[in-house]
Order: sequence, then C-alpha cells, then structure tokens
Amino acid sequence: MLTIPITAFVTLVIILVIANLSSGEKKIEHKIERLYASDDPQFLRSMGLLLGPPVISGNRFEMLLNGDHIFPSMLEGIRSARQTITFETFIYWSGEIGEQIAQALADKAREGIAVHVLLDWVGSSKMDKRYLNLLRDAGAEVIQYHKPHWTGLGRMNNRTHRKLLVIDGHIGFTGGVGIAPEWTGHAQNEKHWRDTHFRVAGPVVGHMQAVFMDNWVKATGNVLHGPGYFPDVESMGDGLAHMFSSSPSGGSDDMQLMYLMAITAATHSIHLASAYFVPDKLTINAIVEAAKRGVKVQIIMPGNKIDTHTVREASRACWGDLLKAGVEMYEYQPTMFHCKLLVVDEYLVSVGSTNFDNRSFKLNDEANLNIYDRDFARQQTAVFADDIKKSQQVTLEAWMHRPFTEKLIEQFVPLLDTQL
Repeated sequence: MLTIPITAFVTLVIILVIANLSSGEKKIEHKIERLYASDDPQFLRSMGLLLGPPVISGNRFEMLLNGDHIFPSMLEGIRSARQTITFETFIYWSGEIGEQIAQALADKAREGIAVHVLLDWVGSSKMDKRYLNLLRDAGAEVIQYHKPHWTGLGRMNNRTHRKLLVIDGHIGFTGGVGIAPEWTGHAQNEKHWRDTHFRVAGPVVGHMQAVFMDNWVKATGNVLHGPGYFPDVESMGDGLAHMFSSSPSGGSDDMQLMYLMAITAATHSIHLASAYFVPDKLTINAIVEAAKRGVKVQIIMPGNKIDTHTVREASRACWGDLLKAGVEMYEYQPTMFHCKLLVVDEYLVSVGSTNFDNRSFKLNDEANLNIYDRDFARQQTAVFADDIKKSQQVTLEAWMHRPFTEKLIEQFVPLLDTQL
C-alpha cells in the first residue's frame, strides 16, 4: 500500500538533488582561441561586449587592505548616505563588526534613508537575529536570499556570493570581505584573515547598482529605480572599468569565460590570488598554454591555515600539469588567505566575489569588477609581491613527494569538484 508514495517521495528527492547539483546551462567545453593580446583594442572591446555592460571611463579606485582599512571605510560610506543604501553579501555572522554595521544601517534607516539589505540565507545562518530585528524595526528592508520554501527547493544550492555595498549610487564597495570577526584586524594571526576590498567612485558604480538590482528583483519582485539609485554620476578619475555578474539562472559561465579570455590574451604576466583554487581541465590547459608561450604565471592560495581542507586537497590534486609547465604556486602561511584577484600584463585587474572553482563558475551568483588601468594594476602586483614574501613556494619535486595519505585523499576529492 505504501510502495507508490515511497517511490514518489524518493523520485522527488532525486529530482531535487539533481536540480541543486547542476546549473542547468550548457557549459564552456572548448578552449578559447588566442586571436589578440591584452594590449590590442579588440581585447577591451570583446571583454565589454561579451561579459555584459561595456567598459566605461571616469572612475577612481581605492584599495583597502584587511579589516582595519576595509571596515572603517565601509562604515564611513554608510554614515555618509543621503538617499539610499543597497547592500548584498554572503557571509554575515555575529560579532562586534556585524553589530557595528547593523547599527550604522539602522541609524540611517531611522533618518529616512532607504536601506535595502540582501543576505544569503546560508551565509547569514550564524548571524545574531537581533541584527535582523534591529534593521527591520528601524525601517530597513531586509531579505534573506533563497530562504527555504517549497517553491524554491530546486534552487537551494544556488547561493548569492556577491559582495556589494552602494551608497547613493555614487560610491561602491566590492571585493572578498565578509561581515565576521575573522575579517577584522590586519591579518596579524590565525584568527584574522588576509583579504582585500575596493572602494569605487564614478559612473561604474551604476553597474554595481544594476548587479544588486538583479538579485533584488529576483528576491522581492520590486524594481528600485530613479535618481536615488541611478543618479547622473560625474567623472571622478581616468579609470576604465565595468562590473558584470553571473548566475545559474542566466549567464552562469560568464565568470569562467572572463578568466579564460584574460588568460588567453596574456602576453607577459598573470598574477592570480585565490582563496579557493580548483580549476577544471579546460582552465588548467589555458594556464598551461600561457606559461608555455612565455607568460610568467604566479598563483597564491591558502596554506594549512584554511577554513576548508577539502578544497585544499582538491586544489593540490590538480597542480601537476601547472607545475610541469613552470607555473609558480605559492601557499600563504600566516593565516587564511581570502583574496580574489587577477592581474593580467599589469593592465587588467579583476576583483570581486568570484573564487577560481566550479561553485563560483557554475552554481553561485557572483559579481566582479574589471579595471583596466596600468597604474592601479602595478599597485596590485606590488601587494601581490608582498604576499609572496609571506608564502611558501611549492615546487614540482615537493608536490610529487607529497605524503601518501594526501595522494590517497586526492583520489576521492574530485568526486566533489562540481560542488567545490
């Protein structure tokens, strides 16, 4: 009598698991042909037209190193708001910095500023519910993205990993930082992580606002528009940039496409900082081909001090071809390394929420800011060089002689690659 209901239930569970483990879109399967270098005007044109909004000029960028610089700047931005604040993030946990930001947002909401907060439901699971009550009681609109509901069971594995804060449509923040005690301080010990965030001024902030609106509309059905959100922004500098996004519901491969195009166009150097580096075969081959044509490739990742060792094991399993091609692989030693940065030929700088793995490339909602500015790129490579000084290089010989237990674990970790 119960056979049919049980079978139906099991079938439903299988369908939901499959729906949550795949993006549902065709993935990039063939290598990107090298038709131009990064200094060819076609590179800028292709990046802008293929990835989303065209590159726009008139922008100014400021790098913020670690929590001691990041959070004071974000709080100052929030407190300076005169009309609107839009804020989207993945990690928001309890702690002093979480309370400070919640209080600052609530204060502005009580002043009559329109405050809109979009928190990933999974990423904010450790958040003190007092913060939610504080914000809502003050008049802020707070939404938890993809909170469990029967109508969205097939999207439970799709999280918003975007990190965006926009003030009055004029000032924007993006990068790798989450709202938690781990990101405070200056990476001085294992309890305080190494990360970089960026403050942006200029017309490209409109792109950042549009990316926020993408998920806000999905989550609420409400379109926020008008001069309070999309003002006429005057030129603030000489920087060229554009902000683009990816999502399983549309353009899930855009981030991987960006990395593949940038790596393929590289002529002199690639500097890649990644908190979670688990590239697929296609991406590995693109990096290997770059190294073989003379591009100097340096990659920094976390060492033993990492928040998820499964990712580290999966990462190390795929280093063989990279090391054989001459790619320099480094593991950051002092603390968890959470930076997400790509610099190509000291020209393109890509920053934002995206990790170098299948979860970012296929499953998460991500957003990256691409900056095309040689002075700014050289500033980033200088910081990158300083991070290398605090890292340990892994040679091909050391990798080949890694412990047997590590090699054994690596045989099983690839089974999880699509979720890492």
